[in-house]
Amino acid sequence: MHFVIVGCGRVGSGLAMELESLNHSVTILDKNANSFKRLSENFKGTKLVGFGFDKDNLIKAGAKEAFGLAAVTSGDNSNILTARIARETFGIENVVARIYDPRRAEIYRKLGIPTVATVSWTTNQVLRKLIKESKSLEWSNPTAQLRMYEIAISSTFVGKTISNIEKASAFKIVGVTRATQSFVTKSDTILQEGDVIYVMVEETAIEILNETFNIELDFN
Repeated sequence: MHFVIVGCGRVGSGLAMELESLNHSVTILDKNANSFKRLSENFKGTKLVGFGFDKDNLIKAGAKEAFGLAAVTSGDNSNILTARIARETFGIENVVARIYDPRRAEIYRKLGIPTVATVSWTTNQVLRKLIKESKSLEWSNPTAQLRMYEIAISSTFVGKTISNIEKASAFKIVGVTRATQSFVTKSDTILQEGDVIYVMVEETAIEILNETFNIELDFN
């Protein structure tokens, strides 16, 4: 498969080399030719100098045939514009934009543009390690209507089965991490002290999830 990477910083160069190692064809585009020095000497993909939001550059990069595009420059506006052109002009379904402003990231996710909010992701990871949060967002779909949360269960749920906890399919407990082991749950899985569960929930059921686990989550 062919991929287009816009931005040859640490993320873009690493992504390009990783994709090539998986036997995919890669074109990487950056406005500064010196940025390509970050690539390995063994990189065999195509390197283009220019802006990713320029349609002619994207055509040269193979956007018409691309399976996916990642816009990972240092500029939020450039990344979003590139992602929109890739999706709307070239019909690339697998598009991701790197966004530094978490507020913008949430807006664009709701518009159907998958984003990676660098600052908020890093902050969440650090907080989880510092204070061992009882809950955290692990994944969401592009529109944020479906999310998966990691929740450390309280003693209230020890000894209960998954089917005892799930309510009218409002949410699904899909996995458990227990000590050093992780596994997919079954309806008769019995929770133990120290378990961390992974819960899939729709936007319409967030209040039920909050009430069940006595937590405070929202989709805003």
